[in-house]
Amino acid sequence: MIAATPQILDDMDCYLPDEESTRKISRFFGLLADPSRVKLLSALAIAPLCVSDLSAILKMNQTTVSHQLRLLRDLDVVSCERQGKILQYKIANPKINEILLVGVEYLGY
Repeated sequence: MIAATPQILDDMDCYLPDEESTRKISRFFGLLADPSRVKLLSALAIAPLCVSDLSAILKMNQTTVSHQLRLLRDLDVVSCERQGKILQYKIANPKINEILLVGVEYLGY
């Protein structure tokens, strides 16, 4: 067994995320642990949609869709834009699409 050198151990402190960052990263990836949120994000990767459209497309009730969107919005994964009385939801950052695609590629789909 090879032990890490003192230099490697010192370098670890510089590169490992701090506690706050670790919590945020865990929360972010935790969002992807729910199948309904993955479906919502997959639909929003195709086009911006309102709650009623998402509900119809994904065959989920509107309350569930709204709840899941609020969780995604709280971590800035999705954003919304008001168009009259309707809120259109979209993925907030193209990196979210990339993360989803990496997961899909990793799993071989």
